[in-house]
Amino acid sequence: MIHLKIILPDGEVHEKDASAGIRPSDLIRQYDGKYPILACRVNQKNKRLDKPLTKDCTIHLLDMRDNYANMSFQSSLTLLYLEAVRRVLGPRAKVTIANSLSKGLFTTINTNVTDELVQKIEDTMHEIVREDLPFAERHLSRDELIVHMKELHRSETVRLLESAPSLDEARLVKFGGVEDVAYIHQLPSARYLCCFELVHYRYAIILRFPPQSHPDGIVPFAEQKLLYDAFSEETEWEKLLNISYAADLNEAMVKERRETIMLSEALHEKKIAMIAQRIANEKKRIILIAGPSSSGKTSFAKRLCIQLRVCGLRPLYLGTDDYFIDRKDLIPDEKGNIDFETIKALDIDLFTSQMNDLLAGKEVDLPAFDFISGEKKYGSRITKIDASMPIVIEGIHGLNPMLTEGIPEKEKFRIYISPLTSLNIDAHHRIPTTDARMLRRLVRDYRTRNRSAAQTIHDWPSVRRGEDKWIFPYCDDADAFFNSSAIYELSVLKKYAEPLLHSISKGQEEYSEARRMLDFLKFFRTIDDVHEIAINSILREFIGGSILVE
Repeated sequence: MIHLKIILPDGEVHEKDASAGIRPSDLIRQYDGKYPILACRVNQKNKRLDKPLTKDCTIHLLDMRDNYANMSFQSSLTLLYLEAVRRVLGPRAKVTIANSLSKGLFTTINTNVTDELVQKIEDTMHEIVREDLPFAERHLSRDELIVHMKELHRSETVRLLESAPSLDEARLVKFGGVEDVAYIHQLPSARYLCCFELVHYRYAIILRFPPQSHPDGIVPFAEQKLLYDAFSEETEWEKLLNISYAADLNEAMVKERRETIMLSEALHEKKIAMIAQRIANEKKRIILIAGPSSSGKTSFAKRLCIQLRVCGLRPLYLGTDDYFIDRKDLIPDEKGNIDFETIKALDIDLFTSQMNDLLAGKEVDLPAFDFISGEKKYGSRITKIDASMPIVIEGIHGLNPMLTEGIPEKEKFRIYISPLTSLNIDAHHRIPTTDARMLRRLVRDYRTRNRSAAQTIHDWPSVRRGEDKWIFPYCDDADAFFNSSAIYELSVLKKYAEPLLHSISKGQEEYSEARRMLDFLKFFRTIDDVHEIAINSILREFIGGSILVE
């Protein structure tokens, strides 16, 4: 017999004795929750639900709200999609999982996509779910995987494995007639994949499923044209750089690292210059910049100010943080906590009054918020502007209409910024934007705030919830989008992030997420020498050495 401490998704704890060899999938039938259980953590290690338990342990049962369970669902759903395409179009069909879009995955197939084809693939997926086809996986060494993939004539996978020297082993996953390399566990079988839909969108197919933030079901389809255009632009950038997958990047970091870094930074500068020229041409005077955590908003805003000066303007730079309501006047919630992420924490009346006064040519005493005392200070920034001085305003609520509803619409220009890489590990494994942002934040938090990797990982779900509530709903209202991702940045961030992630011990609750990130980073080479990265690069905001951010 073994003793189990079982923690349900909502935190409820049960303890029981069970026979050695019992599987978590046997346990979940006893604990019906609001959402289906998809994965588990055993003593802080991510495990499949069909992995036998052989000794006393603490087991967390995970549903779609957990990041790892959600990613396991996506990975397994991708294999289900690949198998359905194989059955419908044959083994020569080439599928690419490009990026996230409209609460799903934007995918392409090397054939003419029609409504009839999309419906046939979706019907086949449901047939496979009814078959309850199992997901088989096993760990193989890098050399064993290379031999196996050569036997399957998978030259691109062989390139990936050979280009990543720190990838000592990985999972080989088999589902029906599909075999693939994965860095995350799959679900036990197809019956766990009961909620999905396919949408024919332009020349492609969007594979949609319940998002982590709304796991009740698939949300109504909404086109995200701004993000579609941004990913399309990023794809064009990657064509210029000849880098689409991790293998391409790894090889470029060996053969032409300096050129890759310079070209990537030049593309950023060109895009910033284009946005600045558009602002000047349209004579906009209130420039609002917003984006999720670790997007590089501060560096972008200051580089935009430089380009506006090139256009003959003299911008005034402001941050919305200076308009926080004094801490003593903030009203705590029923638990006594103060939400600093809400737009209600900003003094919108003061902000509106001062922006309109500046636009009218009046002299204004701008506040500077003192985060130690929790109060706004006055007297140090008495300012007056003229028509040649647009106001560049950076903050997470920049695109929220509540912030600027009292300012004339004709004066506003909205910019959304986020690092949306469409660089993939390979054709079937995308790189989540949230992972790139979390690595940025982890490195910066340790360097500038002396916060451990465990603290950053612990806080990340709360950060994500704030973004879902206060930032993402307004991104499609932007007049321009800036993709702050540098094609080479994962190879740089790996140098700083790996030792921080390794510092998280097995006993810490953040250990499982740290291991997932370490497994992910193994697919990339490391850039140890960062002197070639420009001192005004957005990436410098996170790794240090920036002339734009202290």
